[in-house]
Amino acid sequence: MATMESLIGLVNRIQRACTVLGDHGGEGMSLWEALPSVAVVGGQSSGKSSVLESVVGRDFLPRGSGIVTRRPLVLQLHKIEDGKSEYAEFLHAPKKRFTDFAAVRKEIADETDRITGKSKQISNIPIHLSIYSPNVVNLTLIDLPGLTKVAVEGQPESIVEDIENMVRSYVEKPNSIILAISPANQDIATSDAIKLAREVDPSGERTFGVLTKLDLMDKGTNALDVLEGRAYRLQHPWVGIVNRSQADINKNVDMIAARRKEREYFETSPEYGHLASKMGAEYLAKLLSKHLETVIRQRIPSIIALINKTIDELNAELDRIGRPIAVDSGAQLYTILELCRAFDRVFKEHLDGGRPGGDRIYGVFDHQLPSALKKLPFDRHLSLKNVQKVVSEADGYQPHLIAPEQGYRRLIDGSISYFKGPAEASVDAVHFILKELVRKSIAETEELKRFPTLQSDIAAAANEALERFRDESRRTVLRLVDMESSYLTVEFFRKIHLEGEKNTNPNSNSNPNAPGPNADRFADYHFRKIGSNVSSYIGMVCDTLKNSIPKAVVYCQVREAKRSLLNQFYAQVGRREKERLGAMLDEDPQLMEKRAAIAKRLELYKSARDEIDSVAWK
Repeated sequence: MATMESLIGLVNRIQRACTVLGDHGGEGMSLWEALPSVAVVGGQSSGKSSVLESVVGRDFLPRGSGIVTRRPLVLQLHKIEDGKSEYAEFLHAPKKRFTDFAAVRKEIADETDRITGKSKQISNIPIHLSIYSPNVVNLTLIDLPGLTKVAVEGQPESIVEDIENMVRSYVEKPNSIILAISPANQDIATSDAIKLAREVDPSGERTFGVLTKLDLMDKGTNALDVLEGRAYRLQHPWVGIVNRSQADINKNVDMIAARRKEREYFETSPEYGHLASKMGAEYLAKLLSKHLETVIRQRIPSIIALINKTIDELNAELDRIGRPIAVDSGAQLYTILELCRAFDRVFKEHLDGGRPGGDRIYGVFDHQLPSALKKLPFDRHLSLKNVQKVVSEADGYQPHLIAPEQGYRRLIDGSISYFKGPAEASVDAVHFILKELVRKSIAETEELKRFPTLQSDIAAAANEALERFRDESRRTVLRLVDMESSYLTVEFFRKIHLEGEKNTNPNSNSNPNAPGPNADRFADYHFRKIGSNVSSYIGMVCDTLKNSIPKAVVYCQVREAKRSLLNQFYAQVGRREKERLGAMLDEDPQLMEKRAAIAKRLELYKSARDEIDSVAWK
């Protein structure tokens, strides 16, 4: 089996690697949270700092009145070989080694102030400190701000609740071991640490009780009821601690000497002598380390399961955003063509109905075009006054004898010319929709999201092709309108002529050659009849164009967009040099950073899985 030191040391290294990569979880539990750690909880002036310094064997924490710990301190202890020099490292200053622990104390205070300022505010942004020493056991301890009952001057009223919420966020995690610190010279029933531990860990499975300041109890009293589990029972044994006195602190008494003095206190104490082997900071550190190793072993299956699940998720995310691109031109060309085909599939899905958007083209033909045709000013063009004017001008100095053919043709030509506007508007409307669908298709093509340059190139090539299709479509629909003017349907007018012979006089009781009002009425009727005939013919033309314009637009624009939107682009890409192909696959820098971060996390999780497997089951 793996030694306790190797397994816990491995967990420490993995937690530190998680911290460096910022892997503190998003949705669900992160690897950092899955690995057990010890949360140090206590009220203000309960002796938390002294306990931590005793465990580390170094005087390195800031001291003072009020709230001294204003940010969580994630303290990772790494045991190194005897004889090697001990040192400390901060995550925010990874290239700097601290061998002077007075400088460590100052850096903790300075780093706290960098986030909270010189005020007495608190912050939940942790400070990460690693200490490498032959005098420690492998542990991860989290020093939390001391619980308090009242706000002091310079603190907001919410400080009491803010601190409790911060501490609770750490101790509520199921993999958190709670180190509840209470001073012996106060009633255990009023202990803030025990009260909170009871709420989040009612069974006591995760809670270790620590009793400090045993040497400061009133004479004639002792803490045996607590230490022996009669006053408040926990599943784990209580541990008593004798802190350094203020005089020792002022004299900078060596922590190793303080540990020796603590051992002597318990060994010579008439009250606690029988418990001496299970008291003191050294025993506490070993007890926590042994328990941590047990918890880690119990959690190995779930930790491995979490790691495998996360590896699968990271691989899926890499597949989604795309793997790195090969550097040879053949692979680059293949990638570009595959990306273009992916875009083309999405674009066709919009047109064919798999995705929304193509229905708007039908709306142009079913609503916009008929509505525009209805609004054409035929009533004005075929008014009695305009018909009379056009027919008269067409006759010149010779009045028409039977039917004003030139007048009819001019009226029809003038009317048909109005159809050019709606025809061109239909072309432009479909062009706008196709351009919008190109933009949406590029945005919806997942494979393209990592290549902004290629997105721009495809958009430019597609829009250039759509411009060509629009120009051809405009020429075609205008030809359709011109064809209606160039050859009129003769049968329509022959039928009108035959109907006219049956009744050439609007008033059978009147003589059309007679002067006066009857002649005027006949002339009005004549021109109205011409206008009516032209209107009927234009209606027939309108029905024809209502059907033929959509066919021309679809044939020239929509069908071509589906068939050959990127054909010219393909030809151009095939002739490009390697450098230009590489430039087209220039990725979004943010996406490259994201891929690199995922790759590092993936490497971390794979390495962690392999190391845990190899160490845990030796």
